[in-house]
Amino acid sequence: MLQEPARLPHEQPRSVGQLVITAKYAEGRSRLDELRQQGSFRALFPHGARGDVLAIMLNTSGGVTGGDRFDTEAVAGAGAALTLSTQAAERAYRIAGDRPGRVTTRLRAEAGATLHWLPQETIVFDGAGLDRDLHIDMHPSARVVLCEPLILGRRAMGERVTSAHLTDRWQVHRGGELIFLDTLRLRGPVQDLADRIGIADGATAMAQVMLAAPDADAELLRIRTLLPPTAGASLVRDGVLFIRILAEDGYALRRSLVPILEVLTRAPLPRTWSL
Repeated sequence: MLQEPARLPHEQPRSVGQLVITAKYAEGRSRLDELRQQGSFRALFPHGARGDVLAIMLNTSGGVTGGDRFDTEAVAGAGAALTLSTQAAERAYRIAGDRPGRVTTRLRAEAGATLHWLPQETIVFDGAGLDRDLHIDMHPSARVVLCEPLILGRRAMGERVTSAHLTDRWQVHRGGELIFLDTLRLRGPVQDLADRIGIADGATAMAQVMLAAPDADAELLRIRTLLPPTAGASLVRDGVLFIRILAEDGYALRRSLVPILEVLTRAPLPRTWSL
């Protein structure tokens, strides 16, 4: 059972949540096999004509702040198709003290499975603290699409992130071998750093996207035709296509990101992305 993080004297209780979702292939289609949800984390399963199991995750606490902890485990069983997204953008709020919120996601795609990790944006507010880890284990025959969009304050609201703490780590294993490792660290005067030409040249929105699949190499040229000038795509190794996108704000990021994701996932994005 997930335990609430230890609290310092006079500190407010923090939010914790856990989701465990497993999809299986049975009787000619993908089906939900296991669901466990606890604390401030829930999953909704809208019906539709999609051929996958679609899980829409919901943080009932309204965001992530210091001392919070959220854990997700999801498995696409052999031959199954599983898509995970969120009901809305996540929010990383100002923390009191020096304990960041922690968000850990562990995904597994078994033989012949399709797994899409498509959360909507995480909005980082001034003074936020967030440590996020994404771990993927995949079979060499699986097809995995990963996306993490990030917004540093809402430009339309005049928000500027003068100080924050953000760590975002990706680890991808294929057939037991580590094939991708990436860490983004933003600490201190975040927007001042992002304003530098060699870092983000003033961008307040960004995303990283990965396709890991046997046919990933064949998608490179098509994806490059969809990229804005502030993005790049490359094959970091056989079967692994990685994309980084910078944009002036969240709206511009979505205009670039949605067509790319629809190509990589071979389907329209979940309807929650259009709300």
